[in-house]
Amino acid sequence: MASVKDFSVEEKLTSLVRLQKVDLKLDEIQILKGELPIEVKDLEDEIEGLHARQTRIEEEINGIQEFIEQKKAGIQEAQALIKKYEKQSDNVKNNREFEAINKEIEMQQLEEKLCEKHIKDATEEIAEKVKQLDLAKKAVATKESNLAGKKGELEKIIAETEKEEKHYNKGAQDARSHVDERLLTSYDRIRKNYRNGLAVVPVERDSCGGCFHAIPPQKQSEIKLRKKITVCENCGRILVDSDLNDSVDVK
Repeated sequence: MASVKDFSVEEKLTSLVRLQKVDLKLDEIQILKGELPIEVKDLEDEIEGLHARQTRIEEEINGIQEFIEQKKAGIQEAQALIKKYEKQSDNVKNNREFEAINKEIEMQQLEEKLCEKHIKDATEEIAEKVKQLDLAKKAVATKESNLAGKKGELEKIIAETEKEEKHYNKGAQDARSHVDERLLTSYDRIRKNYRNGLAVVPVERDSCGGCFHAIPPQKQSEIKLRKKITVCENCGRILVDSDLNDSVDVK
């Protein structure tokens, strides 16, 4: 296979025109897909975030439930100690012992009430977390339904255009192989600069086919010779003569 440097300027220009027309066909396929690829990715990211939130809430609920169990155990322990101290109070020998036991009973009663308060607050917190969890699950269900719809639309378009896209991608690779890297870099840069993706345009009605800037007769003559790469002084697009542009047909 001939190397890029073996191709003439005219051959490179022909390849650039072919590449431009193939890229425009690929652009049309991307327009068909529209914002669907981005929407699908955004929905997938949102669902992943909601799943993480759901997991976090579930872990928080489990932690609160463990806390409640600890407090329930604290109540049982306090009640057991109260019974123990009450039994001991039947056998006290003096007022000092009686007061000490009564103080211990009061402390355990306070501990019991404190545990009950903690359980009440934690139960209310769980109820709030359950609401949050339910909202997260509903949000996931809604997003997953939307995602399924968007994916279905995208897969349908991909199935309809897959063969065509492969054909044009192969054509683009072939055209690129006939153009040197420096020129391809300029071509890609120019394409990115313009929303319509036009980097190679014909001279039409004595003007640039991209920005409609007037092209002097002398420059038009040079363009028709196809001996060098000429760019529009106004927009920077690569200029070719209309005959060359029309001679390249992409199917």
